[in-house]
Amino acid sequence: MRIINRKLTIDSNDAGCIAKCMGFIDAGLADAGVVKKLAVKAQLSAEEMLATLLEHADAGAAVRIQIRKMLGDTAIYISARGQEFDLEGAVPEFSGSVSDGLEDEETQAAIRSIILKAQGENIKLSHRDGVNKARILTGQSGSSALQYTVIAIILGLLVGLLFKTAALESVSSAVCGYVLRPFQTMFMNALKVVIAPVVFFSIVSCVSQFQNLSELGRIGARIIGMFLLASAIAAALGIGVSALLSPGEFGAALGGDIDVQSFSVDTDVDTSLLSMIINIVPSNFVRPFLESDTLQLIFLAILCGVAVGMIGEYTSVLKEFFDACNSLFLMITSIIAKLIPAAVFCSIVLMLVDMGGNSFVAVMGMVGTILVGLFLMMIAYGILVLVLGKLNPLVFYRKIREGMLTSFTLSSSSAAMPTNLRMCSEKLGISNKVCNFSIPLGATINMDGLCLTLIVIGLFLAKMYGVTVTGSMMLSLALTAFLLSVGCPGVAGAGLICVGLILVKLGVPVEAIGFVIAIFAPLDMFICMCNITGHIADSAITASKEGLIDKEVFYDGKY
Repeated sequence: MRIINRKLTIDSNDAGCIAKCMGFIDAGLADAGVVKKLAVKAQLSAEEMLATLLEHADAGAAVRIQIRKMLGDTAIYISARGQEFDLEGAVPEFSGSVSDGLEDEETQAAIRSIILKAQGENIKLSHRDGVNKARILTGQSGSSALQYTVIAIILGLLVGLLFKTAALESVSSAVCGYVLRPFQTMFMNALKVVIAPVVFFSIVSCVSQFQNLSELGRIGARIIGMFLLASAIAAALGIGVSALLSPGEFGAALGGDIDVQSFSVDTDVDTSLLSMIINIVPSNFVRPFLESDTLQLIFLAILCGVAVGMIGEYTSVLKEFFDACNSLFLMITSIIAKLIPAAVFCSIVLMLVDMGGNSFVAVMGMVGTILVGLFLMMIAYGILVLVLGKLNPLVFYRKIREGMLTSFTLSSSSAAMPTNLRMCSEKLGISNKVCNFSIPLGATINMDGLCLTLIVIGLFLAKMYGVTVTGSMMLSLALTAFLLSVGCPGVAGAGLICVGLILVKLGVPVEAIGFVIAIFAPLDMFICMCNITGHIADSAITASKEGLIDKEVFYDGKY
């Protein structure tokens, strides 16, 4: 894999500073092989960031640009000495439409800030030793990652069938025992390492950013209320479709491919609701990390996130610390996730060799159950739009087709955010007061599709491994899935981490995640599309209730 490291230094007083910088960036992105769609988005972000940095730069300050590609990720680094600024506070209040004041400098600054903030985790800004530094990630093409995964599945099926039917048993045993199984074990161990810190720091960072939601008044309360309602519906649908279709029971009946006795599953534990509530509060700070106790981790994270905003002069320092830790473990997760296609190949081969084709058929049954649940969730959004928002759901779905397709292709709520923001305002007529808050917040803390999926997977694998799920365990599972969907970071591979936590909660061996590795990447596209549809539906309902939606725009002037 080729490593690229290109640098440019230019005087900020140069009359063609931005043009020269953008020419350098365009050439660098082309050299790095960034796909056109992602390159255009990165170029737009870089141009707006350059203009903002130059606004705050010292006279005659040097502007330094670096384009670096490593491990498949391409990033743009821009720095200039100057006055510190914060994108969160860079949006001034202005009235009227944006087009009424495009010549106004404050309005231009507001537009730049909105564009930059809409990129989410793809842009990081810092100020140290008098120098403003920005990092812009170009992102990765969701289609390329999917292609590698599909290729891995096909190769895994071919090799697995070959080992199962034609190859000598000694050859098959040697390859599986000395190559495939060790790699799969190392990959699983790598996932286990980041489970606790990823969940903890993601939620702390999230809560510390949105701790003053009460200041947003009624609009903020309505948006949060819609998120909670939709997540509750998703959890109920996950339990409902699992009970109705019972894919795990079907898999367990397919010839007993799994030797349950070979795994140590501790079922002699107190799973009562009262015990679950009491155990949410840990007796020490370290044990939840060592044991990957989901609810205790989330409790500590929420507590820390709220406390960060209440300690005065140290608040900004701690926010930066937790954001830095969050970025660190997200990067580690992203690096591990690059090995998913290889892990998929190993899992498919081992599944066919060790457990036979019946298990694969059972997993496909689980996938079908999840897709049915996601389809019902999409119908539920339409019903909510009709009943609560008093809007035509058919018009709603027709208007958001572009956003659904974008989220399906990119498989990332954060990456699809700019398209969804534009669509909400231009096609649905939703006021920026609503969508500029609800869409970024939804991409951070509202993932209904993941909530539903985690429940179905958890119940499926519990049934496959012979673990009896009681009523209190079911309630605990629903609560855990909801909380994980709130705190799940928007990076590739993060969903697998959440699956691992669900399995720990149910007492199912974490190694069972091998069943879902192969299908999670393509399944994640449907999950993301469901998540995005929910964010937009919640925004439309809130805007309609607050009288902040232009129905002339929503109905194309036919209202």
